[in-house]
Amino acid sequence: MTSFNVAIDGPAGAGKSTVAKQVAEKLGFLYIDTGAMYRALTQAALARQIDVNDEEALIQLLRNGNLELAPSSTGTTVYWDGEDITEDIRSNQVNQTVSLVSSYKQIRLYMMEKQQKLASEKNAVLDGRDIGTHVLPDADVKIFLTASVEERAKRRHTEQLNKGLTSDLEAIKRDIEKRDALDSNRAFAPLKQADDAEVLDTTRMDINQVTDAILDLVKEHSV
Repeated sequence: MTSFNVAIDGPAGAGKSTVAKQVAEKLGFLYIDTGAMYRALTQAALARQIDVNDEEALIQLLRNGNLELAPSSTGTTVYWDGEDITEDIRSNQVNQTVSLVSSYKQIRLYMMEKQQKLASEKNAVLDGRDIGTHVLPDADVKIFLTASVEERAKRRHTEQLNKGLTSDLEAIKRDIEKRDALDSNRAFAPLKQADDAEVLDTTRMDINQVTDAILDLVKEHSV
């Protein structure tokens, strides 16, 4: 049986991961958090004081390390060499560094191969920056989520505060603008809306409204 895949792309803070988890749960699909894969490599490099400007060193770390994603009640648990780093990959330092790490072509190609294999084996929902354009250009449903920079910053700010972390709204806004520029202008597999993707502006939508809109699109394409 051919797998059915839903690709959800969009910039940082657009709500991709939260929505993708909920959509996957409603459909009974596998959720593949591609962003967590790049975050895991970034965290592993930072923890080992590996220069994130050294692409070859990062590739060696990726090849020699054991990155695992495991489904959990909260979405995905991320392991590196058996250590649970799920919380660590959401740190401010990782937020500020992951766009650089994920910009390297060889790293993206390595990750892409893993993501494509997972998606070929089961019905799945994948979210990221280049799912509909590079990872799964033949995905059954493609969504491009977006929202204003102000709204995305407010969401990230609230998320940090709810975790009991200190948070600076203006700093988050600057970080998101920087990440947008890096993600959109990288040489290989940049953040880009696929020509056949449905655009959803989530600025004035809550998560349930976004989820319902995507589920409606899935129903249309699976009839």
